[in-house]
Amino acid sequence: MSDQATPPSLYAAREPIFPRRVSGPFRNLKWIILIVTLGIYYVVPWLRWDRGPDLPNQAVLLDLANRRFYFFWIDIWSHEFYFVAGLLIMAGLGLFLFTSALGRVWCGYACPQTVWTDLFILVERWVEGDRNARLRLHRQEKTDFRKVRLRLTKWTLWLLISVATGGAWVFYFADAPTLFVDLFTGQAAAVAYITVAILTATTFGFGGFAREQICIYACPWPRIQAAMMDEDTLTVAYREWRGEPRKHSEEAKSEPMGDCIDCMACVNVCPMGIDIRDGQQLECITCALCIDACDDVMERIGKPRGLIDYIALSDEKLERAGNKPRAIWKHIFRPRTLLYTALWGGVGVALMVALFIRADIEVTVAPVRNPTFVTMSDGSIRNTYDIRLRNKNNDERLFRIAVQGDPAVRIQLEGTPYASVSVAADASHLQRVYVIAPPNSSPAEAERTDIRFWIEDLSNGDRAYKDSSFTGKGQQ
Repeated sequence: MSDQATPPSLYAAREPIFPRRVSGPFRNLKWIILIVTLGIYYVVPWLRWDRGPDLPNQAVLLDLANRRFYFFWIDIWSHEFYFVAGLLIMAGLGLFLFTSALGRVWCGYACPQTVWTDLFILVERWVEGDRNARLRLHRQEKTDFRKVRLRLTKWTLWLLISVATGGAWVFYFADAPTLFVDLFTGQAAAVAYITVAILTATTFGFGGFAREQICIYACPWPRIQAAMMDEDTLTVAYREWRGEPRKHSEEAKSEPMGDCIDCMACVNVCPMGIDIRDGQQLECITCALCIDACDDVMERIGKPRGLIDYIALSDEKLERAGNKPRAIWKHIFRPRTLLYTALWGGVGVALMVALFIRADIEVTVAPVRNPTFVTMSDGSIRNTYDIRLRNKNNDERLFRIAVQGDPAVRIQLEGTPYASVSVAADASHLQRVYVIAPPNSSPAEAERTDIRFWIEDLSNGDRAYKDSSFTGKGQQ
């Protein structure tokens, strides 16, 4: 009986990728975006914004304890979460827009995984050297003092960056200077230390070791992007009709040689470890570093730049025939991208309008229906309502409460003989209100009467209202 063949393994062990250093316009653009995004992330929690007394002076603050979101001059209450939802919708539409126009530019330039991976690779290159030096260290079987020293130095710097990343995140949820001191003195809440520890571990693992694995296996976007792209999408690609056959290929012995000299520069600089000459691949994040590397080689051998470039599949036939490709703006401004732009702009305009027209007074009215009405000793019918007033101003305001409907009804506030109530700055107040209809009046005898509560800010005359109903005895 012959031995059965060993089934092939469905798991391939990860091969570490050591990208070579490259310079060029796309690499410079990535450095600029890295500096700007990391600067925003680390610096914003420390910016101050004066909102007046008794209010936090942190420019950007997610105050979960008080269910408030502060963004410079904008205050978002918990019941206004639709603003956050609108921003998330805009982010999604923006991702669709950029992908349909320029491929995975978000992944290649601004995705947090890409930004922190670039930072970690920069540290790795600074400590261990460029690609060849890192490869020699990785393949070195003997563990000597130098290898231990370099690895510990690299991991220590990675860990410091990871701790700073986790620490910066929690600063968005509490006053940054106060929390910073509390973290180092052991007085911070346990959830702060847990959050910092989790984000430190994920940043250290994802940026230092997982890297391209996160983009390939954990992120769903590579599998969704195909629905956002078409033949007019500009993406990083290899001009095969110009580069082939390569100088090192068998065909080159009998045919005119192409521009590609098979130097592997495009592969050596790729953070995903792929060969763009094999065509479009799920792993490609269109970071365009291969363009910089190839252009540098083309210049040195006296060939035109652009063997690897941002190109669209719809231009392939034109270029193969020796014609010029269509203008870039024709690829960017087409029905799909214009639709995404219109939707993105529409949501943005709607949010801006909603933000600027929202009132500084908000009122909710909740009728107390247990019991539905009370018959007083003189025969009057009384209904009870809980009115919540929200003062969005930065100073204390006096609000007058009035009722409109049948002229026979009158209003009474619990706890005060007046028809007005004071609400603290940037706070809400729950006031119990009684509406009373005299005996034998229309509201007292009717089963239901529509009424309207009016709230007036006595300092500036601003008004708000809320409709409700008065319940009478009805048919006896």
